[in-house]
Amino acid sequence: MSDESPPQMTRIQKRNRELILEGALTAFAAHGFRGSTIDQIAESAGLSKPNVLYYFDSKDEIHRTLLTAQLDMWLAPLRAIDPEGEPLEEVLRYVRAKLDMSRDYPRESRLFAHEVMQGAPHLNEILGGHLRELVEAAVGTIRGWIAAGRLAPVDPHHLIFSIWALTQHYADFDTQVRAVLGPGHDPFAEAGAFLDNLYRRMLSP
Repeated sequence: MSDESPPQMTRIQKRNRELILEGALTAFAAHGFRGSTIDQIAESAGLSKPNVLYYFDSKDEIHRTLLTAQLDMWLAPLRAIDPEGEPLEEVLRYVRAKLDMSRDYPRESRLFAHEVMQGAPHLNEILGGHLRELVEAAVGTIRGWIAAGRLAPVDPHHLIFSIWALTQHYADFDTQVRAVLGPGHDPFAEAGAFLDNLYRRMLSP
């Protein structure tokens, strides 16, 4: 087996990979994995189809690359929950981080939603492995806070599920939210105030 490291990509190669992933994100978020094609990805990236296939062997590989990077980003705030921190503020900070991600990365959120609704064929191993481990660590921390009387009693799993649902909704159903609210509203600012009040009232011991 060779001990040589893989060759470093040039600046142009890195740029082309970024263009392809950006183009794929646009296509997948709009059409889902099944409804997107390499031709659509190439057109969105401003590259030729052979150029796309030079960097990625298949649509599946592009999709997995995007999902893996997205999941790493999505899990960062969960990893950042500090067992030694102030419990209520740690939970509220997590809520705010998830809402900010929905505001700043709506296409990524919709990409993930598409994948899960299809049965998560590209993420099953990660969802049942690494994600579950991280959630269980957070659940253990929350249970410890509750046992110490530092948070009101709640089911920690469903607390986390509710945070996901109540924050990612604003990305996945952005059109519906804005249509119902009408002009003159900032959905994310209003949601931030509402969710802070909701969880503060629910979790204060």
